[in-house]
Amino acid sequence: MSKQVLLLVASLLMLNLSAQKESISSYNVITINYKHNSKIFAYTEGQLRGIADFSYPDYYEIKGGIGYNLTQNHKPLVGIGRYVNYKNHSLEKEEFRVWLQDIIDIKTGKFKFENRFRAEKSWFYNTLKDEHSDRIRFRYRLNISVPLNSEKIETGTLSAMAYDETFFVATENPLFARNRVFGGFSYQIDNDFAITSGYLWQREFAKSGNKNLHYLYLGLSVNIERIKSHKKDLPDLD
Repeated sequence: MSKQVLLLVASLLMLNLSAQKESISSYNVITINYKHNSKIFAYTEGQLRGIADFSYPDYYEIKGGIGYNLTQNHKPLVGIGRYVNYKNHSLEKEEFRVWLQDIIDIKTGKFKFENRFRAEKSWFYNTLKDEHSDRIRFRYRLNISVPLNSEKIETGTLSAMAYDETFFVATENPLFARNRVFGGFSYQIDNDFAITSGYLWQREFAKSGNKNLHYLYLGLSVNIERIKSHKKDLPDLD
């Protein structure tokens, strides 16, 4: 089974890399997860992306949220964030976003199927055009993960994960605006730290023409627990 998972992830890593005119971009993430008790949790996250130039960040975001575990496998959350785009090393667009999220996990053996639903409201300011706008967007993601060298997530566990996420914009045309596909691995360093690396393909749909983006993803997850527990989980991706 592990060989089959590795082959699947390897296939995802090679997806669309044959496109010679499309460059590789960087996608760097630091996430801090805080568990207050068995019910209440919070997180904050920072991202840097080099879209036009791999080594020069032209996009960043800072966000956070508070969630509640209704059950062990059901955790709604409310979030808020700031998102900034640069063009030719100059500020191009700022975004303020709030969202409601619900995650429902389904576990079968060692496999976990994470279903994430998100509804977002965003307000934009384009500094180059001096224009204000807003957007309502809906997202759904199916993330499949499995530990490869142990029965559960613990120190030293290497896990494989893959997800597909769709984006629907209610205030623009076309309605189906974006698709993301990710494949990669996560390694649990110890009780508090985990790293994730992989390949993320993103396709933007627009009237003016579709656009593909290819990211090398690198993430660090930090877990802080007010009350220590034995249960560990894979890092949340975004």
